[in-house]
Parts: sequence; structure tokens; C-alpha cells
Amino acid sequence: MKIHIPTPLRSYTGGQPSVSVPGATVGDALQQLTGAYPELRQQLYTGEGKLRSFVNIYLNDDDIRYLPAKEATATADSDELTIIPSIAGGC
Repeated sequence: MKIHIPTPLRSYTGGQPSVSVPGATVGDALQQLTGAYPELRQQLYTGEGKLRSFVNIYLNDDDIRYLPAKEATATADSDELTIIPSIAGGC
């Protein structure tokens, strides 16, 4: 599965815009990603091991927060995950 890495997090993946990892579920793929790039874990997960609220994960075009199984959603090798950190600010 291909995981698209946003520009602000690419420093944790050696500048790579996408990374391919195995995974039977969204959660498995994210665990493989953070296993390969351990410094990325603290950017995506809280100390309790939950996805941070400001990190949005899309499986193909679907936000996983709105999928019935969320991180336990089954995936195929042809699926793509996209990480999109929320951006706040402005006036």
C-alpha cells in the first residue's frame, strides 16, 4: 500500500513524498510506517497510542474517522493512504 506523506512530515521519511508498506488494515499500515520511521510516530499518535485529533487519514477518498471500522478497515495492496495534518491559524 502506498502512503502519501505531507510536506511538513517528509523530514521524518528522508524527504520521500510517499512510502510503500504492507498492511491488512489501515492500522497495520500505519504501524508498519511508524516502525520503519520511528520519529514519525510521535507526530501521528498520542502517548496513549491514539491517532492525534489534528491528523486526518484518508483511505483512497474516504476519511477513516467516518468509516465503520475506522483504523481496523481492511485494505488492499492497491489502496492508498493519505496523511493530512490539520492547519489552523489566520485572522
